[in-house]
Amino acid sequence: MLAAESDAEAPAAGVDPGDLEQAVWLRLLERLQETGAPERPADWLRRAVRAEARRARRTTDRERPYQGEPAPRAGTDGPHGSPESSLLVAERHRTLRAAVTRTPGRCPRLLTAMLDPEDPTYREIAGELGISQGSLGPMRSRCLGCLRRMLAAEVPAPGRRGRVR
Repeated sequence: MLAAESDAEAPAAGVDPGDLEQAVWLRLLERLQETGAPERPADWLRRAVRAEARRARRTTDRERPYQGEPAPRAGTDGPHGSPESSLLVAERHRTLRAAVTRTPGRCPRLLTAMLDPEDPTYREIAGELGISQGSLGPMRSRCLGCLRRMLAAEVPAPGRRGRVR
Protein backbone atom coordinates (compact mmCIF):
# COMPACT_ATOMS: atom_id res chain seq x y z
CA MET A 1 0.00 0.00 0.00
CA LEU A 2 2.86 2.37 0.82
CA ALA A 3 4.48 1.72 -2.57
CA ALA A 4 1.21 2.34 -4.41
CA GLU A 5 0.50 5.58 -2.56
CA SER A 6 4.07 6.77 -3.07
CA ASP A 7 3.93 5.94 -6.79
CA ALA A 8 0.72 7.95 -7.07
CA GLU A 9 1.93 11.04 -5.17
CA ALA A 10 5.61 11.22 -6.22
CA PRO A 11 5.24 12.64 -9.76
CA ALA A 12 3.22 15.63 -8.58
CA ALA A 13 5.76 16.29 -5.82
CA GLY A 14 8.73 15.99 -8.18
CA VAL A 15 10.47 13.31 -6.11
CA ASP A 16 11.39 9.69 -6.51
CA PRO A 17 8.75 7.29 -5.14
CA GLY A 18 11.46 5.45 -3.19
CA ASP A 19 12.46 8.68 -1.44
CA LEU A 20 8.85 9.29 -0.53
CA GLU A 21 8.51 5.77 0.87
CA GLN A 22 11.66 6.19 2.90
CA ALA A 23 10.44 9.48 4.38
CA VAL A 24 7.14 7.86 5.40
CA TRP A 25 8.97 4.95 7.05
CA LEU A 26 10.97 7.47 9.04
CA ARG A 27 7.78 9.25 10.11
CA LEU A 28 6.31 5.92 11.21
CA LEU A 29 9.40 5.10 13.28
CA GLU A 30 9.25 8.54 14.90
CA ARG A 31 5.56 8.07 15.66
CA LEU A 32 6.12 4.61 17.14
CA GLN A 33 8.66 6.06 19.57
CA GLU A 34 6.46 9.01 20.55
CA THR A 35 2.86 7.80 20.65
CA GLY A 36 2.83 4.19 19.51
CA ALA A 37 1.16 2.59 16.53
CA PRO A 38 -1.64 4.48 14.78
CA GLU A 39 -5.16 3.25 15.45
CA ARG A 40 -6.11 3.16 11.77
CA PRO A 41 -2.86 2.38 9.92
CA ALA A 42 -4.27 2.66 6.39
CA ASP A 43 -5.64 6.15 6.98
CA TRP A 44 -2.47 7.23 8.75
CA LEU A 45 -0.39 5.91 5.86
CA ARG A 46 -2.40 7.85 3.24
CA ARG A 47 -2.15 11.06 5.29
CA ALA A 48 1.57 10.56 5.89
CA VAL A 49 2.34 10.00 2.19
CA ARG A 50 0.38 13.11 1.22
CA ALA A 51 2.06 15.15 3.96
CA GLU A 52 5.53 14.05 2.82
CA ALA A 53 4.62 14.80 -0.80
CA ARG A 54 3.54 18.32 0.22
CA ARG A 55 6.76 18.77 2.18
CA ALA A 56 8.83 17.64 -0.81
CA ARG A 57 6.89 19.98 -3.12
CA ARG A 58 7.49 22.97 -0.80
CA THR A 59 11.17 22.12 -0.56
CA THR A 60 11.48 21.87 -4.34
CA ASP A 61 9.68 25.22 -4.74
CA ARG A 62 12.08 26.95 -2.32
CA GLU A 63 15.33 25.45 -3.55
CA ARG A 64 17.09 27.21 -6.40
CA PRO A 65 20.34 26.22 -8.13
CA TYR A 66 23.41 28.33 -7.46
CA GLN A 67 24.10 31.15 -9.89
CA GLY A 68 26.51 30.09 -12.60
CA GLU A 69 25.60 26.42 -12.35
CA PRO A 70 24.40 24.84 -15.57
CA ALA A 71 20.81 23.73 -15.86
CA PRO A 72 20.26 19.99 -15.39
CA ARG A 73 20.51 17.96 -18.60
CA ALA A 74 17.48 16.18 -19.93
CA GLY A 75 17.40 12.49 -19.20
CA THR A 76 19.18 12.63 -15.83
CA ASP A 77 17.77 10.94 -12.76
CA GLY A 78 15.24 13.08 -10.93
CA PRO A 79 14.68 16.80 -11.34
CA HIS A 80 18.27 17.79 -10.52
CA GLY A 81 20.27 14.74 -11.59
CA SER A 82 21.70 12.17 -9.26
CA PRO A 83 23.77 13.34 -6.29
CA GLU A 84 26.76 11.43 -7.66
CA SER A 85 26.65 13.14 -11.05
CA SER A 86 26.16 16.55 -9.42
CA LEU A 87 29.17 15.93 -7.21
CA LEU A 88 31.32 14.83 -10.14
CA VAL A 89 30.33 17.84 -12.24
CA ALA A 90 31.09 20.22 -9.35
CA GLU A 91 34.47 18.54 -8.78
CA ARG A 92 35.36 18.88 -12.49
CA HIS A 93 34.41 22.58 -12.39
CA ARG A 94 36.57 23.17 -9.29
CA THR A 95 39.51 21.36 -10.86
CA LEU A 96 39.17 23.32 -14.09
CA ARG A 97 38.85 26.70 -12.33
CA ALA A 98 41.87 25.94 -10.14
CA ALA A 99 43.95 24.95 -13.19
CA VAL A 100 42.87 28.11 -15.04
CA THR A 101 44.20 30.29 -12.20
CA ARG A 102 47.60 28.56 -12.42
CA THR A 103 48.11 29.18 -16.15
CA PRO A 104 50.84 31.71 -17.08
CA GLY A 105 50.59 35.25 -18.45
CA ARG A 106 47.27 36.49 -19.78
CA CYS A 107 45.82 32.99 -19.93
CA PRO A 108 43.86 33.16 -16.65
CA ARG A 109 41.96 36.26 -17.79
CA LEU A 110 41.36 34.87 -21.29
CA LEU A 111 40.19 31.45 -20.11
CA THR A 112 38.00 32.95 -17.40
CA ALA A 113 36.36 35.20 -19.99
CA MET A 114 35.81 32.18 -22.26
CA LEU A 115 34.26 30.18 -19.40
CA ASP A 116 31.83 32.99 -18.61
CA PRO A 117 28.27 31.55 -18.52
CA GLU A 118 27.03 34.53 -20.56
CA ASP A 119 29.13 33.23 -23.52
CA PRO A 120 30.71 36.48 -24.74
CA THR A 121 31.75 36.90 -28.38
CA TYR A 122 35.37 37.11 -29.54
CA ARG A 123 34.90 40.86 -30.03
CA GLU A 124 33.70 41.28 -26.43
CA ILE A 125 36.55 39.17 -25.04
CA ALA A 126 39.14 41.05 -27.08
CA GLY A 127 37.72 44.38 -25.89
CA GLU A 128 37.74 43.22 -22.28
CA LEU A 129 41.37 42.04 -22.50
CA GLY A 130 42.54 45.02 -24.57
CA ILE A 131 43.96 42.94 -27.42
CA SER A 132 43.15 42.68 -31.11
CA GLN A 133 40.49 40.22 -32.17
CA GLY A 134 42.93 38.62 -34.65
CA SER A 135 45.41 37.67 -31.91
CA LEU A 136 42.71 36.14 -29.73
CA GLY A 137 42.59 32.82 -31.65
CA PRO A 138 46.34 32.02 -31.44
CA MET A 139 46.44 33.14 -27.80
CA ARG A 140 43.42 30.97 -27.03
CA SER A 141 45.11 28.00 -28.69
CA ARG A 142 48.30 28.46 -26.64
CA CYS A 143 46.35 28.87 -23.38
CA LEU A 144 44.19 25.80 -24.04
CA GLY A 145 47.32 23.77 -24.86
CA CYS A 146 48.91 24.87 -21.59
CA LEU A 147 45.73 24.05 -19.69
CA ARG A 148 45.49 20.66 -21.40
CA ARG A 149 49.08 19.79 -20.39
CA MET A 150 48.46 20.90 -16.80
CA LEU A 151 45.31 18.82 -16.48
CA ALA A 152 46.90 15.78 -18.16
CA ALA A 153 49.74 15.91 -15.64
CA GLU A 154 47.24 15.82 -12.76
CA VAL A 155 45.52 12.64 -13.98
CA PRO A 156 47.40 9.58 -12.76
CA ALA A 157 48.54 7.14 -15.40
CA PRO A 158 46.81 3.77 -15.29
CA GLY A 159 49.02 1.39 -13.38
CA ARG A 160 49.08 -2.25 -12.51
CA ARG A 161 46.53 -3.48 -10.07
CA GLY A 162 46.92 -6.27 -7.61
CA ARG A 163 50.19 -7.94 -6.77
CA VAL A 164 53.21 -7.30 -8.94
CA ARG A 165 55.41 -10.33 -9.53
